[in-house]
Amino acid sequence: MIVLGLTGSIGMGKSTTAKMFADAGVPVHDSDETVHRLYAGKAAPLVEAAFPGTTVSGVVDRTKLAGRVLGDAAALKTLEAIVHPLVRADADAFLARHRATGAPIAVLDIPLLFETGGRNRVDKVVVVTAPPEIQRARVLARPGMSEEKLAAILAKQVPDAEKRKQADFVIDTGEGFEAARAAVNAIIAELSGDQSGRAGS
Repeated sequence: MIVLGLTGSIGMGKSTTAKMFADAGVPVHDSDETVHRLYAGKAAPLVEAAFPGTTVSGVVDRTKLAGRVLGDAAALKTLEAIVHPLVRADADAFLARHRATGAPIAVLDIPLLFETGGRNRVDKVVVVTAPPEIQRARVLARPGMSEEKLAAILAKQVPDAEKRKQADFVIDTGEGFEAARAAVNAIIAELSGDQSGRAGS
C-alpha cells in the first residue's frame, strides 16, 4: 500500500482536495477531524489535567483552550505533547486497517507534515498550493480571522515555495475545482500503476 501524505499551508484548499481523494475511493485520514474526535473523547481528560477549566461536560472547549495556549510557546508544546501521539496512533490504526483490506493507496491528511517531521511516515507527498492572493482572500473570509492572525499562522508554517520543492506532486487549487480533480485522478492513476512505490520509498 502506498501512503500518500497530503499537506499545504492554510487556505490552499487542502480539505477540498482531501475530499476529492475520498470521492475517488481512496481512504483518507483527516488529522483535524481526528483532533475534534479526540477532544470529545480520549484527549479531553488529559487536556483538562494540563489546562484546568478548558473542558465543558467532558469535551474540550476549543475557544477556551485557544485562549490558554495561543501566543504561549510552552503551553503549545504541552498541548502538542498530548495531542500529537494520539493523532499518530489513530493514523497508524487507520493505515493498518486499510493495509489489511488490501487498499492500494491511503492518504494521511497532515496540515503540518513538514513542520512535525511527518515526511518519514509517508511514501509520497502531495502539496496543495494556490497563488498568494487567492490564499489570502480565502483565509481572511473565515470568521474571526484577521491580518495579524494570518501573519502569525504563516510565520509558523514552512513557506509554500519550500513545501512545493519537497513535494512529489503539486496540486494548484487556484486553477479551479475541475483542474484540481483532474490532478487528483492523475496522481491516483500514476500510483496505482506503481505499486512497488519504487520512486523515493
